[in-house]
Amino acid sequence: MDRYILLARHGHHDEVGRVLSGRSDIALDARGRAEAAALARQVAPRGVTRIVASPRARTIGTAAAVAAVTGLPVERAAALDEVDFGRFTGRSFAALDSDADWARWNARRAEARCPGGETMGEAVARAVAFVAGAGAGVTLCVSHCDIIRGVVAHYLGLSMERIFQLGCDPGSVTTLALEGEGARLVALNERAPQFNSA
Repeated sequence: MDRYILLARHGHHDEVGRVLSGRSDIALDARGRAEAAALARQVAPRGVTRIVASPRARTIGTAAAVAAVTGLPVERAAALDEVDFGRFTGRSFAALDSDADWARWNARRAEARCPGGETMGEAVARAVAFVAGAGAGVTLCVSHCDIIRGVVAHYLGLSMERIFQLGCDPGSVTTLALEGEGARLVALNERAPQFNSA
C-alpha cells in the first residue's frame, strides 16, 4: 500500500518573522486559525488516515482544525517538535542578527549546536526517523518550519545549510511519497489560494 507524508506547518502566530519562538507555547492568532481551517479543507480530500502533531500549542491547534473535518484523533509526537534552540529561544531576530553564536550556527547548521540546545542534524534525525516509520496510508504531520525543511533536505540530499532555499509558509503543506528507504517530493509549500499572496 502507498505511504504518503503530508508535512504541514502550523498556522500564523503573533511572533512569526519577529521572534524565534522555538519551544514556547504561543498559540495561533486569528490569521493562523483561518490558515488552519483552510489547511483542513485542503488536505481532507487527500484521504488522511492519521494526524500527528508536535507537542506545541500552535501545532496542536492547527492539527485540531483538520481533526474537526476528518474525525480523526490528534496524536502527539516529540519527534516532530521544534528544534531546541536553547538560549536563542524567545529572542528577536533583530537581536540575533548581531549574535556571533547565531551566525555560526546558521553557517554550520548540520553540526553546530545551539547554546543549551541541539544541532539541526539531531533535530532532523529524530523527525526523519518518525517519518520513515510511518505506516501505510496518508499521515499528516503538523510540525515546524525548520523541521519540515530539514526533512525535505534530507530526502533530497541537500545540506542543512541549504534549507533556506525551500519554502515553508505558515499553514502550508509539503507532500512526500515514501518509497523504500527514500522519499519522492510530490509538492512543496502548497497553500490555500487566499493565502498565496500573503
